[in-house]
Amino acid sequence: MYEFAVTPAVTQIRRRGVEIGEVVAGSLGAELELEAGDRIMRVNGRVVRDYLDFRFHTAGETELTIDVRKRSGEDWELNIERDEAEDFGFNFEQIVPRQCANECLFCFCKGNPETARPSLFVRDEDVRLSFLYGNYTTLTSITEDEMRRVIEQRLTPQYVSVHATDLDVRAYLLGVDKKRADISAKMQRLMDAGIDIHAQVVLCPKINDGEVLRRTIYDLAELHPRVSSVAIVPLGLTRYLNDPRLTAVTPEFCRQAIREVSAMQRDLRARLGTTFAFLGDEIYLKAGRAIPSRKHYGDYPQIEDGIGMVRNFTNEFKALTRVLARKPGGLARPSESALFGTIMTGTLFAPVLRKMIDRLNRRFGTQLYVEAVRNEYFGGDVSVAGLLTGGDFLKARERARGNLVIIPRATLKSDEEVMLDGVTLGELQRNYGVPVHALDFAELARMLCPR
Repeated sequence: MYEFAVTPAVTQIRRRGVEIGEVVAGSLGAELELEAGDRIMRVNGRVVRDYLDFRFHTAGETELTIDVRKRSGEDWELNIERDEAEDFGFNFEQIVPRQCANECLFCFCKGNPETARPSLFVRDEDVRLSFLYGNYTTLTSITEDEMRRVIEQRLTPQYVSVHATDLDVRAYLLGVDKKRADISAKMQRLMDAGIDIHAQVVLCPKINDGEVLRRTIYDLAELHPRVSSVAIVPLGLTRYLNDPRLTAVTPEFCRQAIREVSAMQRDLRARLGTTFAFLGDEIYLKAGRAIPSRKHYGDYPQIEDGIGMVRNFTNEFKALTRVLARKPGGLARPSESALFGTIMTGTLFAPVLRKMIDRLNRRFGTQLYVEAVRNEYFGGDVSVAGLLTGGDFLKARERARGNLVIIPRATLKSDEEVMLDGVTLGELQRNYGVPVHALDFAELARMLCPR
């Protein structure tokens, strides 16, 4: 659909406009005789590059002139009057990500096996996806047009991979020169325009830890509240990412990081009223340390980066058990074997989940078992649940007990029931011979406590 040219990290879009993917019957779009495959070219004379442009240019407008290129090649000009809140009733093609031109030492794309799906090798560096989905960008190659767009369209917050404020270290980690590594003026311009930033540090032993990390945290704290938070997550190595410049994260390294960052967190809470710099759950789990309290995380500003996810899950699970305890008859089960099954998760989270499920079993008579699944697809020190693949689950098949299996929903694509290695949920179910459910916590709660 699109062609790419990266010079550096600049996407040249060959097709103009944004393509309509589906039109809802009976909607305004259907009334205008728009169809899937038609392209919106302009709104009120302004060029439309993607669906964010369309939404921005149409927001609050009741009188519109829309230029359309029909899939037949015919050009239409539509003059529309609508109620301010009236929806057009169509959706658009997905945004094709702008490509990254950095050569980060730790880039996870370098850790994929050669047989991985082509989409796993796409290194995105796109401020639109940062706004929409929390994808991180480095801002090293952001263009003037993109800067203006973020500010004009209020694409806030932005998620920025800082890694280090020491420019020598940042340039080394990103594989770029110091001039490109310096994004201080770009960040300041965004913040001056009211754009909030959530920063990230991928913590690499012997490179950006220790005093470099301390300087990074305090440099970013000086920019609070526009820099709202910093997520500090550990380097992840697969068997395919074996750059000799990288050192594996060990339990002792994690314990040291906790000691050092905890002191800074206490200071920052006193100064800023917020923890501000958050360590990833993986660091606490690898260190064998307790996950901090709910209060520590505030409004969970970077939970999707694995910051406070375990605490949130734990608290929600406790709330669920209280609901079950108050429910007449306890846990509703259609039959004695209805909740006899296996929950499969990554080796890092399995010990935590097993304790919770064991308590549930003892209290409510369920027969649920937690199995830790080793990630053999990526290997290395990859142990998080979301990176497990169909092949990993198939190798654990003999350990499944009961009449159902539950796997983390995070192992599937957001828009398709397929895992990182291309194995589908249907294939997994056929091999297991019992229903296989991909659930997040809310879905698991509904299974345990149907209304």
